Amino acid sequence: MLGRAHRILRGEDFRRIVRRGRRASSSVAVIYCAPSDEGSGPRFGFIVSSKVGNAVHRNRVRRRLRAICAAASFVPVTADIVIRALPGAVDAGWDTLRSDIEGGLRGVVMT
Repeated sequence: MLGRAHRILRGEDFRRIVRRGRRASSSVAVIYCAPSDEGSGPRFGFIVSSKVGNAVHRNRVRRRLRAICAAASFVPVTADIVIRALPGAVDAGWDTLRSDIEGGLRGVVMT
C-alpha cells in the first residue's frame, strides 16, 4: 500500500494540484497531476465525497484506488497526483476501475 511519504496530506497541496495540474477524466474519476518539488517518489491524494455513497462505499473505493496507485510503476517520481472519485466508481468492477484509472494516469503523466 501507499506509505505516508507517498500520500498528499495537506489541504494546500490538494488545492495546488487541482487548480494548476493537468486533468484527465473518465466515468469513474477525475485525475489531476502537477509536478512536485520533492523527488522522493510520486505522491497520491484521494477525494471521495459523500456523493459517492455511504462510509462503507467510500472506504471501499478509497482502498481500491490506493491499491491501483501502489501498483502503478510508470508514474514518475516527480509527480503529485490527486484522484477525485465520481459516483460511478462504486458500481464499477475492479477491472473497469483499474483500466480507467491507469488510462487516466498515463494520460496526465505522459503529456
